Amino acid sequence: MVRKLGISVLAMIAAIPCLAADDSQSVNVADSKTVIRVGGFYSNSNSTMDVTNPILGEDFKIDFEQDLNLEESQFLPFFEIFHHFNDKHLIFIDWKQLHRSATVQSISNPFQVDLDDKIFDVKLGSQLKTTLNIDIARIGYGYNFYQGNNYNIGVSLGLHAMFIKTGFEGKVGACVDGENIDDCGIAAIPNVVDEKITAPLPDIGLYGTYEFSPGFSFRAHAQYFQIKLDDLDGRLIDVRAGIEAQISENWHMTAAFNYYEVDVDYEQKSGIDGVNIANYNLSYSFIGPMLSVSYHF
Repeated sequence: MVRKLGISVLAMIAAIPCLAADDSQSVNVADSKTVIRVGGFYSNSNSTMDVTNPILGEDFKIDFEQDLNLEESQFLPFFEIFHHFNDKHLIFIDWKQLHRSATVQSISNPFQVDLDDKIFDVKLGSQLKTTLNIDIARIGYGYNFYQGNNYNIGVSLGLHAMFIKTGFEGKVGACVDGENIDDCGIAAIPNVVDEKITAPLPDIGLYGTYEFSPGFSFRAHAQYFQIKLDDLDGRLIDVRAGIEAQISENWHMTAAFNYYEVDVDYEQKSGIDGVNIANYNLSYSFIGPMLSVSYHF
């Protein structure tokens, strides 16, 4: 499905010059040196973590949505800013946020997890509040390599990073490696937090704009990235197509259809013997409509 969306958008971008060949209107990219856009959409999330059962000594997956009650679907804000150097060059910054927390009254499966370089034990039956915050920031450069009177096509290169915050609050004990579950430290810790950031990872994309009527433009882009390193396996897909309408001299509104997906598998190992102690499997995806307003100046 993702490939079909990407192929469709790329085909629409490639067709822009043909659609605009006999049109004398002009794209106002150069007139709007800076564009600030804010909007929102609904996301679907699936997040798991590989943990250990301290009683059985077996590894299993904790599902943040099913086991810890984090919301699967949620309205999310996003922010974008573009600065055009001239007709051909631009830089952009964008940011997306997924912040969730939930409380379960009773844990059916006890587990141990490594957070902040310490092993913590979540007791059987304990009440637990869980927080999982994910922020995705991206910065990039775009070059309009093909332009006409009322269209342009460009290529983009960017870097993105994920900021991940995991927190547990409740009956959580600090354990010494090899200690019996019944002897784990203090009975409760107010808040145990682990914060991670992925290394800046590159992505490449293609975008296009076609002004089919004064004040109305069709805009589309497709961005992709995938990498597998020693302890990190990540992928980003961003496909968007929509209509932008000028509602005043400086204000514009956009309605678009968007597919956005970020997958990160992060394997955490101890620094002593290289033993695998925790795997994060984070999937953040959205497919559906999105709305935004932008200010051009």
